[in-house]
Amino acid sequence: MTDEAAPGAYERLVALLDAHGAEYRLINHAPEGRTEVVSPLRGNALAEAAKCIVLMVKLGKKTTRHVLAVVPGDARLDLGAVKALLGATYAAFASADVAEELAGSVVGTVLPFAFDPRLELIADPALLRHDTLYFNAGRLDRSMALRTRDYVRIARPRIERIAERRPD
Repeated sequence: MTDEAAPGAYERLVALLDAHGAEYRLINHAPEGRTEVVSPLRGNALAEAAKCIVLMVKLGKKTTRHVLAVVPGDARLDLGAVKALLGATYAAFASADVAEELAGSVVGTVLPFAFDPRLELIADPALLRHDTLYFNAGRLDRSMALRTRDYVRIARPRIERIAERRPD
């Protein structure tokens, strides 16, 4: 997927949020997809950033599912927790091409919304401790500050502990 496809995810997100009366603010910045680098550009704390990761989860030998895991920017994903939560035999990061196909945008711009029915959306509760979530809005050069309550209301993520704090 090329970066030209990313505005489709952005436009879909804005249309969804507008249709639901969400409170959000757009933030333009230099192109960047890494949470640790883009957060200072946006002016948010790492803990307020939504880090979005597409996973491949195997349930036995014949069944594969995909999960969109959303964790705070100051934490890392606990693959073991996801595996245990879903009763999986294996869990790993999806390949970039699969992640981009399912997310509808390039890696580094994945939204904390699952627009593809093949993605199960799971968010860590620590992500919901702040009034506002920050994330790249389907583009490397534009982010969004979205009211957390609107995120939960519209995205309807499954809330489960899937993050572990990074060691300092």
